[in-house]
Amino acid sequence: MTRLTRPRRAAPDHTSDRSPAGFRGGRTQHSVMTIPGRYADAFAYGAMACVSLLLIAFGLTQTTLGELIAGLWRIVRSSGVLITDYVALGGVGPAFVNAGLLMLVSVWLLLLFHARFRGLSTIAIFLMGSFGLFGKNIFNVWPIIFGAWLYARLNREPFREHIHTALFATSLAPVVTECAFVLHLPGRVGIPLGMVVGLVVGLVIAPLAAHLKNVHKGFSLYNVGFTAGILGTVIVSLLKSYGYQTGFNLIWSTGNDALFLGFLALLFAFLMLLGIASSHGTIQSLRAIFAETGQSCEDFAAIGGVGAALVNMGLNGLIATAYVLLVRGPLNGPTIGGILTIAGFGAGGKHARNIIPILFGVVLGSLTKVWNINDPSVLLAALFGTCLAPIAGHYGWAWGVAAGFLNSSVALCSGVLHGGMNLYNTGFSAGIVAAFLVPLMEALKRRARPRESEPAR
Repeated sequence: MTRLTRPRRAAPDHTSDRSPAGFRGGRTQHSVMTIPGRYADAFAYGAMACVSLLLIAFGLTQTTLGELIAGLWRIVRSSGVLITDYVALGGVGPAFVNAGLLMLVSVWLLLLFHARFRGLSTIAIFLMGSFGLFGKNIFNVWPIIFGAWLYARLNREPFREHIHTALFATSLAPVVTECAFVLHLPGRVGIPLGMVVGLVVGLVIAPLAAHLKNVHKGFSLYNVGFTAGILGTVIVSLLKSYGYQTGFNLIWSTGNDALFLGFLALLFAFLMLLGIASSHGTIQSLRAIFAETGQSCEDFAAIGGVGAALVNMGLNGLIATAYVLLVRGPLNGPTIGGILTIAGFGAGGKHARNIIPILFGVVLGSLTKVWNINDPSVLLAALFGTCLAPIAGHYGWAWGVAAGFLNSSVALCSGVLHGGMNLYNTGFSAGIVAAFLVPLMEALKRRARPRESEPAR
């Protein structure tokens, strides 16, 4: 069954992304690829294209042509603010076709502008697909991407140096839809305004992200989410000052758990088998990945090899799926988006050792706080809150639990500032949490060290 609930005032979701402004590459490659090095990029992009086509194929099996067109039209014209489940809004088929098309477009853009494949490339592609299930669509992402392209042109820099930022910046895609269709502006005003606002977002996001990464020191993997939260707050404040009100949605589907579980199991099995088949020494390479903190979105594809990164992605996806089912949450557009995001960051930043403490912190919070562990906003705060995984990786599991516990509260309140326009809301809240916790943890760490000036006793 599908439950539709229209806009509520209650807290929204929390979401995600990762900023290239803080990205850190790997040091050495431990995995021996069975594929010659000159073909490694082609193999990796081919794998991403296959995942994209898998989503599209799954969507096409769940709809007819007429239903697909009608569903995509509803998705394009409707508000995408948090939380808008495209499965409930447009249907299973249109939602997954939309997500798969966004992933495929991302692969095409990266290839078109000759971007070298990195773990960051996988993350960007998966984030486009993840939020293609709630918030991003085949219309509202383009003005922002074009704005980022224009920024590169104005600075006389290759767009490939900014393309990842452009894809991440589509976290503010609902702003385009809101101005174009939802605020009931005259057609000759609304659509051009949406385009202009999206273009401005793309123009300013890169310099803002580069500056704001210093606030959280790379301990939040969703740097553009933090940046977009601040930018979204400015945009929503301007809209409200002219009398336009924005609000949250709660469009949330249930009843498709068996169908979606089968699809996710197939997807993650495909990633793991492909990873194992494409490399030797996968176990050793996974150990190298698990030894990393994940800070600044370390490139696991460089550290352990593309094959090990694919296996890690599959493992992350299985852990995230198991979490949703264990807390009795539904598998739907937003929760699958969160699961795919965790899987995507398996190529850079997240692994089993550093995400489980964050999830445990949210579970611990559910024992003492006023919300339930499987409330929509809390489910998304848990899944996307794993962007704080580097805290667990660097400072230990206890601090990871504390970060998850704290972020589960901040994420439920931070969306009020940007009116649900920033799809990576948890990136915004996590940036705040990291900026609060990291100085405290560093101060305690310094106090724990013996003073070098003291003579040995």
